[in-house]
Amino acid sequence: MDVRRADERYPGGDEAAGIASRHAFSFGPHYDPDNLRFGALLACNEERLAPGAGFDEHPHSHTEIVTWVVAGELTHRDSAGHETVVRAGDVQRLSSAGGVRHVERNDAAAPLTFVQMWLAPHEPGGEPAYEIVRGIADSTPYAVPQAGAMLHVRRLAAGERTAVPDGAYVYVHVVRGEVTLGGETLGAGDAARVTNAEALDAVAVRRAEVLVWEMAAP
Repeated sequence: MDVRRADERYPGGDEAAGIASRHAFSFGPHYDPDNLRFGALLACNEERLAPGAGFDEHPHSHTEIVTWVVAGELTHRDSAGHETVVRAGDVQRLSSAGGVRHVERNDAAAPLTFVQMWLAPHEPGGEPAYEIVRGIADSTPYAVPQAGAMLHVRRLAAGERTAVPDGAYVYVHVVRGEVTLGGETLGAGDAARVTNAEALDAVAVRRAEVLVWEMAAP
């Protein structure tokens, strides 16, 4: 188990434009050849957008992009004609496939915080696709078959225990609160990369929200 702390993330964004980013993996100017990916996961970015701030239209290709809103509202528009507002508890997925362009903005009056995760598909190309699941329930896994991955959302009360899925690659990201995992205490923004995970439990030290990626071997 490899634990990465919140303060170890690479800083990014544009503070003057109201964008603050923190990257868990090699990203943009912060190139780290030893931290390019874990399993299918290529990026786990924590993004904070001030009201009126956002990312102008930009391209993606050959990437599965999954977004989890922590607080606020995210406006999404893409070149395939989708326009939605993503709120806390929703899972949004954009399959960029052979190529798509999109805009991400905070058009609301309150600050926006979200976690965006990029995964590598098994096969490149294809047609872009978009999906949003409103208010996903605990213990309802969200599958990204194109990347051989499954997202599990866990919301835990203090003292509550949950099993971490067994898997070749398991990535545990703490959105809020605090949990113990394999003898380590993880706080908000911390993550654990577990190879060949087996018989692991996460226990909430205090009320917590956790995103868990279960990924097959490449």
